[in-house]
Amino acid sequence: LALLDELQRIENEQGRVRLRRWGERTLDLDILLYGDQIIQNERLTVPHYDMKNREFVIVPLNDIAQDLVLPEGEKVADLVKAFENHQMHKIKNSEKIDRT
Repeated sequence: LALLDELQRIENEQGRVRLRRWGERTLDLDILLYGDQIIQNERLTVPHYDMKNREFVIVPLNDIAQDLVLPEGEKVADLVKAFENHQMHKIKNSEKIDRT
């Protein structure tokens, strides 16, 4: 919970606006995993409740930890198969991001 408090402090310091629960936001820092722990309380669910269904989580996680097994037993290498037609690509340090 101390890590969660710190992440929320950073979000607030950076001007995060929470208009509605599960809505769009300017900044979102989540705890996806915490070692092999399973945490469930009113403030925090780890592993993140929906990370297995999110391409923008699983594809990069597979890039850096393809042999990882999640605390509930799923292999990242198996989960990434659901996103085999993803449109994501790596951005090189030299690439500029057009934010318009």
